[in-house]
Amino acid sequence: MTELPIKGMVCDRCRRTVERDLNQLGLTTGAIDLGRVEILNWPESVSRDMVRTALQAEGFDLIEDPKASLVEQIKGLLVNEVHHAQKRPEHQNVSDFLRHKLGYDYSYLSQLFSTQTGTTIERFLIAQKVERAKELLQDGEQSISDIAFELGYSSVPHFTSQFRNLAGRTPAQFRKSPTGRQTLDTL
Repeated sequence: MTELPIKGMVCDRCRRTVERDLNQLGLTTGAIDLGRVEILNWPESVSRDMVRTALQAEGFDLIEDPKASLVEQIKGLLVNEVHHAQKRPEHQNVSDFLRHKLGYDYSYLSQLFSTQTGTTIERFLIAQKVERAKELLQDGEQSISDIAFELGYSSVPHFTSQFRNLAGRTPAQFRKSPTGRQTLDTL
């Protein structure tokens, strides 16, 4: 079995696309998580460059550096939590959650993430929450208060402040004119 770390996998559609493309090349896939795919059978006729080319055509890429792979795993876990309702236990903070899931000390993960991405894990998580909030605000089905609490904010003013800092306007202003959403792989 071979494990492929893949950059840019941020949703279930990404998983399906990667699985389809790898299967079309003749690779047999096993478990597929955000940022990694198990390859159970890799025919000799398929080169790593062929895999890279197929992935790049869909906006993904192979990760050659183990540290970059770990950063992608961090991103995948946080994206899953915010956008795909795969929540960590309520009593567990982000640092404990990442340490438990990845098996590394949080200070190492934090330093690595900052070095590799130019931002902190906390800022990345806040950006994910703001993008999710934009999506929920566009849907118009929930109140701003409900969105704030769904995203784990302890108060609406705290949510509004972070939203305004990143989006340049309040959630209410965004709801009236919903423009400026970003794709998750660019955050």
